[in-house]
Amino acid sequence: MLLDKNAIQETHYEVLNVKEDANYEEIRANYRSAILSLHPDKLLKTSETSSSSNQTDEGRFLKVQKAWEILSDSSSRLSYDNELRSSRWDILAAEVAEELSLQDAIIKDDGEALELFYQCRCGDYFSVDSLELQKMRYSLLREGSRISLLNVDALPGSVILPCGSCSLKARLVISVDDS
Repeated sequence: MLLDKNAIQETHYEVLNVKEDANYEEIRANYRSAILSLHPDKLLKTSETSSSSNQTDEGRFLKVQKAWEILSDSSSRLSYDNELRSSRWDILAAEVAEELSLQDAIIKDDGEALELFYQCRCGDYFSVDSLELQKMRYSLLREGSRISLLNVDALPGSVILPCGSCSLKARLVISVDDS
């Protein structure tokens, strides 16, 4: 539902197999594990591996080293996170047909979850429900006839919604004002 993983190169977080909100200790533990298994000295001792496999492992080793250099330093990590967010935004901006706000939604309450619908040009709908939004750290709340969207991080964001029938996508813009 969100970003197409093929649209971006592997992130440093993916290289170290950690979530983007991982703390220093989680990043360090995964780095140590990866570096121990991929270290060139260790790979030279295994005679059963082919040279192409060794080259792949050496490339992976260098990626792990680079990821650690960036993510272990708080200032370089902050800069990297900002660049990552910006690059994702640029990619998404090229892929979406339109931008939507919470006020543009048709709302359906099935008792268990609230569902937001936005009509697409093709006649079908873009949709997202409160359970999906909750997984992305947004809370959709109903207070009488008023709907509000709370962001756990209190930062602006967006969610990409695919159409149910065609290939168009829309961006639901979540602003700080929506909370």
